[in-house]
Amino acid sequence: MAERRYDVVVVGGGIVGLATARDLVLRRPGLRLAILEKEPEIGRHQTGHNSGVIHSGLYYAPGSLKARLCVEGCHATYRYCDKHGIPYDKAGKVVVATDENELPRLEELYRRGVANGVPGLELIGPERLRELEPHAVGIKAIYSPITGIVDWSRVARSYADDVREHGGEILTEHQVTAIRQKGDGVLLRTASGVVQCTFLVTCGGLHSDRLAMMSRAPRDLQIVPFRGDYYVLRPERRYLTRGMIYPVPDPAFPFLGVHFTRRINGDVWLGPNAVLAFAREGYGRLDANLRDNLDTFTYPGFWKLAAKYWQMGLEEMVRDFSKEAFVEACKRYVPEVTPDDCLPGPSGVRAQALDVDGKLVDDFIVQTSARIIHVRNAPSPAATSSLAIGRMIADATDRLIGEDPRRVTPGAQVSELADGEPVVARSPESGAAAAGDAGALGPADERLGSAPAAGREP
Repeated sequence: MAERRYDVVVVGGGIVGLATARDLVLRRPGLRLAILEKEPEIGRHQTGHNSGVIHSGLYYAPGSLKARLCVEGCHATYRYCDKHGIPYDKAGKVVVATDENELPRLEELYRRGVANGVPGLELIGPERLRELEPHAVGIKAIYSPITGIVDWSRVARSYADDVREHGGEILTEHQVTAIRQKGDGVLLRTASGVVQCTFLVTCGGLHSDRLAMMSRAPRDLQIVPFRGDYYVLRPERRYLTRGMIYPVPDPAFPFLGVHFTRRINGDVWLGPNAVLAFAREGYGRLDANLRDNLDTFTYPGFWKLAAKYWQMGLEEMVRDFSKEAFVEACKRYVPEVTPDDCLPGPSGVRAQALDVDGKLVDDFIVQTSARIIHVRNAPSPAATSSLAIGRMIADATDRLIGEDPRRVTPGAQVSELADGEPVVARSPESGAAAAGDAGALGPADERLGSAPAAGREP
């Protein structure tokens, strides 16, 4: 089969890869770009199993990439949906404290949201809570009116249309099995033949660590999959929630706990729990994959994590297998819910990066070298942040193209870039680093994830 050649290849047809490719073809007319997706269609995994929430940026540490990109991405998502006729609903969310011990955490959450610039936040008492959610109980809550719901799969398909309309290609059934960097580019072996590119961006989600290690990046981050199962309220009981009802999260654990989420189609999802998945693409309780388990159980960081959180993990497993225990967790916020109200629902698997010390990596992590950019960690709120993440990675790609003496295409349309000079945080070594010498795009650089320029289309 003839070798395909491109200026830029993006590996991964999930919402982050699609948003990145979209930004690149919009800012660089004539760019030869392709997305390589291993599945027969785009967005099959995390994008296609998303709960549908447009997050406001309430939860995340001020100054982190998550905080900046989620707030930016939230506004960009609403603008994009308005422009493209994609329905959404600013249904609003309440984060509810049910006992006094949760109040310091709730107030810290409010402080974070205000610091992050989330508009319209309110600290409310029981009476205001009953006005917003008549069937919810709590002693204090945060109300976020800008939190919304959308069909993220539809958004992803729209991004894909944008890519194709501006000359990009989307190649499905092109699973990447090997990556080799050579002097003037990168070679990728795929299930459908060899692909060559000048610059490579990987947005592999559940397989992001494997793609990084194919290019000799260090095994300092490992994807550990966590499965989350949902129940769905019976249609006649959907009135129990008007928008979204969330618990006060534990700041030491990157999962939000069981919550109530109204969907854009009117369904109400309850959940998810968070249990170790025995397959990265295992959506059933009994699904297992030998290679995935070997990767998990031979990674030193996993055992450090298990030693620290074994009790919490056991509680999650009980809720996973016991409907009664799951419903009891829900009744803490909506006491009227009964087991008969809850029907089996969908499940999803979260790609959670874990470091060698057993720490669950909370922030987005992007690593760059001379010709390759790896998205190493992009959990929730990656969908909400997708346009902002895509812009940040496109900025980084522009910088790599600018440093390349061959200049693959005419320069970017600078007037359409994000405010401020695009920045790539690099390794201390000179720009001609090997593929494994990856520097991190991280929250220390204040110019990353800057707001879009005036007039810039989302």
